[in-house]
Amino acid sequence: MQNPAVVLSGAMQPIQELFKAVHSGGVTGEILELVHLRVSQINGCAACVDGGVKTARKAGVGEERLATVVAWRETPYFTDEERAALALAEAATRLADRTDAVDDATWDAAATYFDEKQLAAILLMIGVTNLFNRLNAPTRQIAGAWG
Repeated sequence: MQNPAVVLSGAMQPIQELFKAVHSGGVTGEILELVHLRVSQINGCAACVDGGVKTARKAGVGEERLATVVAWRETPYFTDEERAALALAEAATRLADRTDAVDDATWDAAATYFDEKQLAAILLMIGVTNLFNRLNAPTRQIAGAWG
């Protein structure tokens, strides 16, 4: 099956509008793409991981960081700001793993580096990525098929 957002006419345009809003929130493209990549890794969406690596590379993310985002806690390649965004991405993606979806320490760390508009952009990126993961993984979208 094709991606459901493609099958249902009119579905892709609002999703693209969300992406535009995300990119107007004042967060660097590198951080947004790292968030997208990490969320897609957690969800096992091959098409989104593949696309995420490509868009992260275009946004300026280097090969060391691309190769180690899956283990960002154990590597020296990420700034404290990036780590805060990645921790928020993991918590907001794994909502069912704990009773307090995003604990205060994770939120406070992110709020140290990002203002409300930037946090909104990061949360929208997490949400839109989770949406795409949930459309692409069940329909077995093929990595690399989108360009």
